[in-house]
Amino acid sequence: MVALHGGTGDRPTAARCERIRRHLCRILDRTYRYALTHSALDTVVYGACLLEDDPLFNAGTGSALQRDGAARMSASVMDGTPRRFAGVCNIERVRHPIQVAAALLNQPEHVLAGSHASRFARTLGMTPWDPVTAARRRQWAHRLRGAHGTIGVVALDRDGRLAAGTSTGGRGFERPGRVSDSGMPAGNYATDAVAISATGRGEDIVDEGLAVRIAQQVADGRSVAEAVRRTVRELRQRTRQAGLIALDRAGRWTWATTLPALFAVARSPQGVSENF
Repeated sequence: MVALHGGTGDRPTAARCERIRRHLCRILDRTYRYALTHSALDTVVYGACLLEDDPLFNAGTGSALQRDGAARMSASVMDGTPRRFAGVCNIERVRHPIQVAAALLNQPEHVLAGSHASRFARTLGMTPWDPVTAARRRQWAHRLRGAHGTIGVVALDRDGRLAAGTSTGGRGFERPGRVSDSGMPAGNYATDAVAISATGRGEDIVDEGLAVRIAQQVADGRSVAEAVRRTVRELRQRTRQAGLIALDRAGRWTWATTLPALFAVARSPQGVSENF
C-alpha cells in the first residue's frame, strides 16, 4: 500500500487541480510498482524523489524561496519498525533532500541543518543542484507567502513494515533560518502501527505535535481514522491550518485537512483511491 500527497491549501482552479491529479497519479503508479519489490523505507524515498523532481510541487526543484531569495529545503524520513527518524533542515543546492535525510539514518547524528547538511550531501557524492525555477523566482519578486505543495509519502511493504517521508521548500518568503515541520517528527512520523505525513502551516503542525500525536492515539487503541477525525476536529477548534495522510499496518489509509483542499492519492492491490 502506498499513499502520497502534494500539499494542502486553498482550492485552485479546476484546470490546475486536474493537472495536480495527473502528476500525482503518474508518480503513484511508478512508486507502487517500485514498492512491490522494495521496503517501505526505500519506497517512500523513491516516491519523494519523484515528487521533488516535479516543479509543480513545493519540494526539491521548484521549492519556494525565502525572504532573501534563496531556496532552503527540509525533509525527513522515518522507518516505523525500528522507530528511527532522520532529517535535514534548511539544506541548500541539492536535488533530493529526502535522500540526504535517508542517509543520516546510518550516521551517529540523525538531523543536520543548513550548511552542515549541504556539506554532508557532498560527502555522499551529490553534486550541487539549483532547485530555483523561473516560476518561483516570479513568486518571490511579488513577495508571495503561503506556498503550498509540500509533498509526503507513506508506505506499507509486503513484510508489514511502515515508513513515512516528507519534503518541502517551506512556506515562501519566510525569515531565513526558519525551520519547517517537514524536518521534524511533528510533521513526519511512523511506528510499527501507523505512518503519517503532514502538510500545512508548519508552526501550527509543530504547536500540535501533529504526527506524533496521532501515532500515540493509535498506540492507545484508536483506529487511524478515529485518531485523525478526533485530532482534526480539535485543530479546527483552534483554527489551525494543517492536513495529513496516514496509513496503518492493515493497509487502511485516511486523509484530512482543515483547509479547503488536500491533494492525495493511494494505491493498494484493490485499486486506486483519490482525494481532490
